[in-house]
Amino acid sequence: MGRLLRKKDSTKKIRKTQSADEVGRDQNSPAVQVGAPPAAKKSYTPASKPTVAKEKNIIDKSIQFLREVKVELKKVTWPSKKQTMGSTVVVLVIVTIISLFLGVVDAGLSGLIRAVLQ
Repeated sequence: MGRLLRKKDSTKKIRKTQSADEVGRDQNSPAVQVGAPPAAKKSYTPASKPTVAKEKNIIDKSIQFLREVKVELKKVTWPSKKQTMGSTVVVLVIVTIISLFLGVVDAGLSGLIRAVLQ
């Protein structure tokens, strides 16, 4: 009851069933089992080319893209008018402060360069 069953190594069985002409074959090639059914041949069926014009295909893809954009925009959580106005004011204040700082630094460096060149 406590015994574990081990799977038999299938490669040993395959090697035993090889014929004499298969023995000299490269060891990396797959072995063939005696009595194994032959592999089913796959028939080649070329893919038919679409008869739809390329322009229509691009138009269809564009329409599908816009539909998907519409669906995704419905999922967006838009900010309220109050949040939008607050964010806009913060951005404008920061832009004003940075532009004043850069203007002062530019004027100071320009004056310094003029003093050095004279």
